[in-house]
Amino acid sequence: MFISPAYAQAAGAAQSIFDMVIPFVLIIALFYFLLIRPQQKRVKQHREMVSNVRRGDTVVTAGGMIGKVTKVLEDGAEIMVEIAENVRVRVVASTLSDVRSKNEPVAADGKKPANDDKGDTKADK
Repeated sequence: MFISPAYAQAAGAAQSIFDMVIPFVLIIALFYFLLIRPQQKRVKQHREMVSNVRRGDTVVTAGGMIGKVTKVLEDGAEIMVEIAENVRVRVVASTLSDVRSKNEPVAADGKKPANDDKGDTKADK
């Protein structure tokens, strides 16, 4: 009486394979732009920072030690860092987390490059 008889429903339209692939493509694109691409940029910046470390730069290691680079060893894979007066340690260059202050590059003749800043500053006025 209160229960209506169950009738077979008409079959729904079949989804095309294209409709099922779109969400996966969107998820992959989202992962690329939110996770993979920024990580690749950070790795590239870190690799560039490590390759540009020179003698006299102040660096921070991954362990938190702050020191001054005294020598770059073995094709840039290791560096010698002075963490206190006459205390030097060898550090794997890829473990550097930051270069705090960079020195000006030294010219081939050993002299510092001339300062090309000829503009007036607020202190001059």
